[in-house]
Amino acid sequence: MTRKSSIFPMLIIGILFFIFGFVTWLNGSLIPFLKVICNLTEFQALFVTFAFYIAYTVMALPMAYVLDKTGYKNAMALGLGVMVVGSLLFIPAAQTANFIIFLIALFTLGTGLTILQTASNPYVVLIGPIESAAMRISIMGLINKSAGVLAPLLFTVFIFGNMGDISSDLSQVEIDALSSKLIMPYIAMAIVLSGLMLLVKFSNIPELEFEKNDAYDEGSIFQFPRVILGAIALFFYVGIEVIAGDTIGLYAQGLEVANATALTSYTMVFMVFAYLVGVFFIPKYLSQEKALISSAVGGILLLLGVAFTSTTSYTLAEMLWGWSGVATLPDSVTFVALLGFANALVWPTIWPLALEGLGKYTAKGSALLIMAIAGGAILPLVFGKVSQEIGDMQVSYLLGIVCYLFILIYALKWHKMNSWSK
Repeated sequence: MTRKSSIFPMLIIGILFFIFGFVTWLNGSLIPFLKVICNLTEFQALFVTFAFYIAYTVMALPMAYVLDKTGYKNAMALGLGVMVVGSLLFIPAAQTANFIIFLIALFTLGTGLTILQTASNPYVVLIGPIESAAMRISIMGLINKSAGVLAPLLFTVFIFGNMGDISSDLSQVEIDALSSKLIMPYIAMAIVLSGLMLLVKFSNIPELEFEKNDAYDEGSIFQFPRVILGAIALFFYVGIEVIAGDTIGLYAQGLEVANATALTSYTMVFMVFAYLVGVFFIPKYLSQEKALISSAVGGILLLLGVAFTSTTSYTLAEMLWGWSGVATLPDSVTFVALLGFANALVWPTIWPLALEGLGKYTAKGSALLIMAIAGGAILPLVFGKVSQEIGDMQVSYLLGIVCYLFILIYALKWHKMNSWSK
């Protein structure tokens, strides 16, 4: 494919990656919002992340079959169509304030994203020269996380306006009015997604074709420990990434911090900064291995900061933001936001370390790594349950140390393993 002919497909994929980030990181705002209008405990509210991320695991294999039948271009359009359905399901969910319908809508959105992710990611590598693929992946990461910055801010502006902060003391009339405010934004989302579906369907982006290998050994992928352990490391990574991005609003809400539903944006801002570090420093100044080690060690230190710093002091925030007008986060909450910086480079560094040298088994290894997204469904629930049992969300963040320790050992040793006997 020529450089000129790759520009339009690159633009389409860039838009899709923006959609990935926008829909995914909107969950951080939905959690404290649904906690109030559906009268949920913190543990119950975290089923938002479970319903969304479990779709990646449950639907990955069925969607791979669909992809094989429809082709990549048609699968992208199909994924957007499924997301339209998920967006429209928010209408009856908002009208009834029924948490089950909300979860079904989130699972449907996750299913659509599963198709989109599976179909669009190969384009990032194949729409241009292979030697510049890493740059294109970094650009897509920046687009994705920039959408994550924007989504919570727009949610707070359009849903709350000048209402101020929500609390659990609202009357039923106020809850119904607040819930109904979700209807128009999700109708707008459905319209935008429908337009993108038509754009993709009738665009001239080329279809991808891959040679089939009849000698493919179904069970052989499990002979590669760096892939299996890499998938587990990604399971822990996605879990702690979602905890950092999607519970910051819930944690801040408990501390009565203003505009808690917008705080996922803070975590995303730090992720964007870290992506920029990756773009400019890897591999020229920083190897993938050292970047992963630094991320794991940094994550552990930041979690200690979350657990053992003040929930009333704003010293750290004033240092970071530079003026008190922006420094609205207690030190402990600021450390949760800073986890975004530690998390950003984990995904792009584990993938090449895990897949190195797989040859014809690369596709199978990639599928296994995608399944690890289940960490975003399961670990936040574990976090929420522990927090509920001990009654202290601040201390519960220490559970994330287990995630970073596994990632650290993988970076130091396990990614070098060529067999289980070594």
